[in-house]
Amino acid sequence: MVKCQGAVLRGVGMDWEVCEIELDEPRAGEVLVRMVNASVCHTDDHFATGDCLPSPEMADMMRAAGLQTPEMFPLLGGHEGAGIVEQVGPEVSDFRPGDHVGMSFIPACGKCRWCVSGQSYICDVGAQLFRKEMTTDGTVRRHLGTDALMATTQLGTFAEYVVVSQNSLIKVDDSYPFHAVSLVSCGVTTGWGSATVSAGTRSGDTVVIVGLGGVGVGAVQGARNAGATNIVAVDPVAFKRDSAKQFGATHTASWAHDAIELVRELTLGVMADRVVLCAGVVHADLIPVGMMLTRKGGTCVLTGMTPVSEMSVPLIAVDMTNSVKQLKGTTYGEMNPRVSMPQLLSMYRAGSLNLDEMVTRRYALDEINEAIADMRDGRNIRGIIDFAGA
Repeated sequence: MVKCQGAVLRGVGMDWEVCEIELDEPRAGEVLVRMVNASVCHTDDHFATGDCLPSPEMADMMRAAGLQTPEMFPLLGGHEGAGIVEQVGPEVSDFRPGDHVGMSFIPACGKCRWCVSGQSYICDVGAQLFRKEMTTDGTVRRHLGTDALMATTQLGTFAEYVVVSQNSLIKVDDSYPFHAVSLVSCGVTTGWGSATVSAGTRSGDTVVIVGLGGVGVGAVQGARNAGATNIVAVDPVAFKRDSAKQFGATHTASWAHDAIELVRELTLGVMADRVVLCAGVVHADLIPVGMMLTRKGGTCVLTGMTPVSEMSVPLIAVDMTNSVKQLKGTTYGEMNPRVSMPQLLSMYRAGSLNLDEMVTRRYALDEINEAIADMRDGRNIRGIIDFAGA
């Protein structure tokens, strides 16, 4: 049994509480990792706001259909991070103590239909991400007193130690700084892939990125790398708009509505080839604006999370049909973690991906609520948690 400090959320609307948690030793196919850095992503905040939880009406419908609603709380937060392998369980051959590893918020089992066809970002194991039991053997490994803990996406990186399936770890070269590894474990990779793979940005394109947190800045850099001529970065926070320029944005706007006329002028009325919606919370009424920004035959990518309670999206269906527009969902930017994380880190080493500049502020674990507040208020591109003794 490993005892350590972790940031726990007990319910919607509550603050994070740093308290002692207990982790069982790793069993077959599992690894114990000592955390060095964790990144603060908006996904963690969706649990505190309730955006990712079904409304009472939806929960009733699920129960009536015989579906089980997930028991989210108490929740151990965090799904971006990097650390050092401390211990491995039986049947683990790819990792050993001392290895440097990054976390992948979506596991890659390498065996399901999706993994073997190159779509590990929708690995079947992902269906178990919001369970308190481990994906390995269906038993609980994380505890808060007598309560079983759910760990965000089966990781829980807001803790000094994590016990995870080997399918959720990526071994990285020891030369990479841990904060850089943490950034590409989810947010940057999701944004980069959203602009490149999902949107299919090509040389000469006009691309609109809505939302300029870690995911959005990753998307800006992806669009730049793909050769976009115009990259319009949209965010209501002036600091984020100004920061986006150093990552490759050519133009900025405060709101998506405000970007319509700017894009019309830039493209002589054609509109944007690609639009990526990666605001921290993508409300349903933003989606039709994204489609208005999209040209005929263009692609609008939905990357950010829409609250589960917002089930209806106002769309002009005839415009999609007649203008052959595509509204496309994505997760992890359709990137495969075992390929994308080493790839992006090699680009970081070569100077073609800016990661150090994305770290606005560092925090101790007991400053987690301050880190979350700074993220909500738009004061950070990415906040990084430094663990004591790292």
